[in-house]
Amino acid sequence: MYFCAMRKLVRLWPLLVLAIGVLSGCTINRDIMFKTPLDYQFDTPPDSIDPQFKIQPNDYLQFRLFSNDGFKMIDMTSGTSQDAARNLSRVTYNYLVQFDGMVKLPLLGYVPVAGMTVREAEMFLEEAYVQYYNRPYVQLQVINRRVIVFPGGGGDAKVIPLENNNTTLMEAIAMAGGVSKRGHAAHVKIFRKMKDGTRDVYEFDMSDIDGLKYADMVMQGDDIVYVEPNPELARELLYDLNPIITLLTSAVLVLGIVRGFQ
Repeated sequence: MYFCAMRKLVRLWPLLVLAIGVLSGCTINRDIMFKTPLDYQFDTPPDSIDPQFKIQPNDYLQFRLFSNDGFKMIDMTSGTSQDAARNLSRVTYNYLVQFDGMVKLPLLGYVPVAGMTVREAEMFLEEAYVQYYNRPYVQLQVINRRVIVFPGGGGDAKVIPLENNNTTLMEAIAMAGGVSKRGHAAHVKIFRKMKDGTRDVYEFDMSDIDGLKYADMVMQGDDIVYVEPNPELARELLYDLNPIITLLTSAVLVLGIVRGFQ
């Protein structure tokens, strides 16, 4: 009775493999995120790409203040460059831009800086410090901006710090290692946070030369660049079925050995 049941199982194992494959289809390409239906309406990218880097809430500003148009940036009496570097580091501070776009600075208190470029904010603060310093000189740098890039490998991603205020889309992808072998360059998505907290979703076709016009789009803080991976149905299906096929093959082999001993 036992061996009759095993023989029936052997005859049915191709059907079992097919059924298990169908049932396990939901795990195929499970590393692909942000799927959109065919009729999804993407947001329209702005016609003119603003190259200016704007200060936003939750940014950290590295702040330096000097008098006499920055004459004290280098200590002329120290005699060594190391002493000059120490003097410079003593006047470097970091300040958080609050949710309402205000930042609290020495002497000035809360002042609005969100929406300004770095240079506009420097000029604004230099005018504000005129009442306290002789020919004030202000240096600002945003130090916490970053972009998350998914280059198209499925589960791989990199956090790219925006050390350059004018980092472009192409530079961000390049710093992440470029579009991966599995990536689909015709489906490059950008998720950009707006002032109301929602995100606009843009999609670019960078598989041909027409996509070059989007390569110079300046990245903003908290942007997500997602290169959609190509689906690999055959490989994923074989990967899911391989343990099952191995188990059934082993069972058939054991059954053959047992029958050989009879």
